[in-house]
Amino acid sequence: MAVTKRMGMQRLLYLTLLTIIGLTSVACGDRDSSDTLVIGPDEPVRIRTLLSHGEAWSSGDAARIGVEMAIHDFHRVHGHEIKLGPPLDSMCSPEGGRTGAEQIVAEERVIGVVGTSCSAAAVAASPVISAANLVMISPSNTSPVLTSDLQGNAGSDHHPGYFRIAHNDLHQGQAVAGFAYDELGLRRMATMHDGDPYTTALAGAFADAFTKRGAEVPVVEPIEKEQTEMTEVLARFAEAGLDGIFFPLFEREAAHFIRQLRGYDGLQGVALISGDGAFGPDFLALPQAEGVYFAGPESHVGTHLNGATGRTAADVLAEFESNYGELAHATPYWAHAYDATTLLLAAIQRVAVRDDGNALTRFLGIDEHGTLRISRSGLRHAVRTVSSDFTGLTGVLSCDRFGDCAQGVQVIYHHTDASVTDPGALPTVHRFTP
Repeated sequence: MAVTKRMGMQRLLYLTLLTIIGLTSVACGDRDSSDTLVIGPDEPVRIRTLLSHGEAWSSGDAARIGVEMAIHDFHRVHGHEIKLGPPLDSMCSPEGGRTGAEQIVAEERVIGVVGTSCSAAAVAASPVISAANLVMISPSNTSPVLTSDLQGNAGSDHHPGYFRIAHNDLHQGQAVAGFAYDELGLRRMATMHDGDPYTTALAGAFADAFTKRGAEVPVVEPIEKEQTEMTEVLARFAEAGLDGIFFPLFEREAAHFIRQLRGYDGLQGVALISGDGAFGPDFLALPQAEGVYFAGPESHVGTHLNGATGRTAADVLAEFESNYGELAHATPYWAHAYDATTLLLAAIQRVAVRDDGNALTRFLGIDEHGTLRISRSGLRHAVRTVSSDFTGLTGVLSCDRFGDCAQGVQVIYHHTDASVTDPGALPTVHRFTP
């Protein structure tokens, strides 16, 4: 009894001493240096999301679920719980992206971010995240300005620490141009954008690739975000004598455009192609959308397996459908979010240095999971290293030095029936591989 009591007193003494040391460490910032984050024995590994949510952004909601499922399947990092924290809404805007990034940086204990949903938000969020020496991996940003021109030159808004699982829109521009020219036989097309980094870059990428084939793009029409009246745009298109229009808009503007285009004099029979910004259930449900071609990533490829969790896209999609119903078909980018999360966690696991304490603390049952030391700059390198042999639900990933991780595969879908609103259920008519 006396021995047991004495051991209890010793344990209490050591616990008190370690608590004092721990408090001192926290007071000093709980870091070995400004580059290293120290995660205590019972502290979780903290990551955050910065996506677009709400009624108009079901794709962001679906992506958040993809993140949550990935965390559940990855389970732990060196025995430490993974804590996601409440969602932050980037609102698909520069203001929302900047505000959300600043909130994340202020938390200090966060080591990585999954986001953003939209390129416009990333342009403002990326410099904030980068300056804080953090990593951000996007499931669905596609603008070339965020990474590179694929010729070895950094984009105007590229910042270290930024990565993405989605394709670079220079690939989508090539895919649309090749399909329009070679498969549809189009030679004179117009395009349009709303000033957003995504729509502007994609319209430009298409125009460049199409004219390089000897075709013409006589009109590149700018509109305003949330513009509802398209009469003047349609008049200019009709005057140009077109045989095709590429309109890479988001769903809301694309819906106004397609409704007013149908039946407009001079545009009957013009081939219509859109991008993945409008490729969602609401737009597909419009009767006027029948006949439109869409360019985007492969959807719901069931045989792809995520190497970090061992689960296939078919398995994860079935669970998604069972728990969340139709939201699983709002966008293919939920799978990109799953892959972005597992790539981030795998990189954290690889770069983290575990300290299991000394023999005495292990004997006393202290420091059971060990202290983790994570180099922030090392994590950026680890993302690239891990991705070199990483397979995901979306396919093989390999991040280049500018943050492009996807292979750039694009599929052209043909929408012929407004009763079919699942993007993954549309027939494919063309496949582009860089």
